[in-house]
Amino acid sequence: MTDEWQAYQGIDKVYASHETVDHGIEEYVRGDIYTNNAESFIALFKCGVVGTFHHVSEEHMDRYLNKFSFHWDNRKATYGERKVSALKGIDGKRLIYKEPTNNED
Repeated sequence: MTDEWQAYQGIDKVYASHETVDHGIEEYVRGDIYTNNAESFIALFKCGVVGTFHHVSEEHMDRYLNKFSFHWDNRKATYGERKVSALKGIDGKRLIYKEPTNNED
């Protein structure tokens, strides 16, 4: 679900469906179609970037978005529930050291 911004045209070819509301004519909700969740997620992401990270690289954007997706998906959970969910999510995964890709040495 998006607004009518031109960049979203054709998104239905990537995802199963795509519905829009037309903010240009002051349409913000049409039945179950609205952009509040997307806008709230983007606001959460922006606050994290500005307040904590200050800059995110395109190379690691997927990691930042995954981090904030986890926070968004667990926004109604208690701290303890969120911790358990995070620990379950790392089960079977291994973090390995990798040389930086832009090593200037």
